[in-house]
Amino acid sequence: MAADPRDAHVVEIPSDAPPQSPALPSIVAASAAIQHHPLTQISESPGHLLLLKLWQREEDLHGRRAAALESRMDAAKRGAFELSSLFFAFHGLSLTLLFASSAHLPHRACRHTWWVPAALSLSTSLVLACAVHARVSGYWDASRRLTRERGEGRALARCMQELRMKGASFDLSKQPHAAASTKRMKSSSVEVTWRPIAWVSRNLVTIALLCVAGVVVPCCKFILCG
Repeated sequence: MAADPRDAHVVEIPSDAPPQSPALPSIVAASAAIQHHPLTQISESPGHLLLLKLWQREEDLHGRRAAALESRMDAAKRGAFELSSLFFAFHGLSLTLLFASSAHLPHRACRHTWWVPAALSLSTSLVLACAVHARVSGYWDASRRLTRERGEGRALARCMQELRMKGASFDLSKQPHAAASTKRMKSSSVEVTWRPIAWVSRNLVTIALLCVAGVVVPCCKFILCG
């Protein structure tokens, strides 16, 4: 009876090569990618790492200064509104008192007394208008500084992003403030043409208060002597 070949024993020849894990190539590729990553290159380069830390600290300072300027602008705007409200409340009350006292004042006496309330009204108006103008000037000064801080912050953020993307190939001599100053000079040269219109728009509140003060002075004479 012939032997069944399926009953034969299979002899395996041992191999000298070590068994390879299927995840080993992916680990090697990931390790190589990490070594060539820009952040890894920055961490291995003292100059680039120091520059990144300095720019991060400067970015934090820009954010704090911008927040302080925004608070200053809010305070100046609130102060200008309160002083303007006081201005109109004072003139409303003074004109009401003058109108009430004009009924008991002789017609001849008005020629010698009308300038007293007019001078008082004009001097008070000038003081309040100067106070409002100081608040408005402080607001626009803080606004200009805030614009400059935000421009420098954006230029710094772009340089930091470029540093993170390029890694060790980033040029250490690049300065974000130079780009921000160049852009600011271009914008200022464009604004020269519209400077009178910008001045009027920024001082519109003060101009309106002075116009009201100029109208109140003849009103005092009209109420007392009319």
